[in-house]
Amino acid sequence: MHLGFIGFGEAAFELASGLKLQGLDNMTGYDPLWNMPAYRELIAIRSNKAGVTLVQTSKEVLEQSDLVIVAVPADKALEVSKQLKPYMEKGKIYIDVSASSPDIKKQMAAIIQQAGGRFVDGAMMGPLPVYKHEVPILASGDGADTFIEMMQPFGMKISKVSDVPGEATAVKLIRSIYMKGIAGLYVELLEAAHEFNVESLVIDSLSETINGRTFEETMNRLVTGTALHAVRRSVELGGTIAMLESVNIDSSMSKAAKEKIERLASLNVKEKFKGEKPEHWLQVIEAFKVTN
Repeated sequence: MHLGFIGFGEAAFELASGLKLQGLDNMTGYDPLWNMPAYRELIAIRSNKAGVTLVQTSKEVLEQSDLVIVAVPADKALEVSKQLKPYMEKGKIYIDVSASSPDIKKQMAAIIQQAGGRFVDGAMMGPLPVYKHEVPILASGDGADTFIEMMQPFGMKISKVSDVPGEATAVKLIRSIYMKGIAGLYVELLEAAHEFNVESLVIDSLSETINGRTFEETMNRLVTGTALHAVRRSVELGGTIAMLESVNIDSSMSKAAKEKIERLASLNVKEKFKGEKPEHWLQVIEAFKVTN
């Protein structure tokens, strides 16, 4: 089995490094940055460490490989699929691991399928420097089953989502709402706590509230509770925003949360549930859908 890489940055390097240790010897890569002096040495060092043979063109990668992992920036992924289309052969597996949108993944799949190839939307769900080839990967598209079959013997952790390209990436991007959003909230919270010299009190209080409960329990409690008390909580956030602005701290995360909760308040969930808290977050989300 011969594996190809188009784009040999950190993602491809970490995957290939782990696969080499699992005995995968036939790997070929191409990276357009190879032709730029500033990047040539780094790419050469990475390819040598990972046991990947660098070639001069993407065409050579596709000619030699049974399946190819395309690891390019999201804003380049669609164009790259168009460039590679002429070199696709019937049945060859094309795995795109960019964070392109589900719509872009569908467009790429159509391009590859028109050339006779099979497409995989691959979403890597963890830090590659930690997991390397064992990073959890969600896969969707008509090539997902073959991708799993070919790579599991080398220790890759691939789970199929569906045959629909874009659905694997949808999971990753929706997850990012929390992972990136919560980081922004943490920065705003810690900046304010430090300004008022109450870091330990704030962190200890939040730890007591959150620790000891699962993520799903906490999520359900906060969403259903906020649905019931949306008006009061939006007012409280208004006070928070005023406090932050009084000491010139950016309050953009709090403002966004207040806007979302005000929309929740407009649904009159408290009235619909006769003053009782909904039992499950899905009831709240379905109330949102009714208003759309």
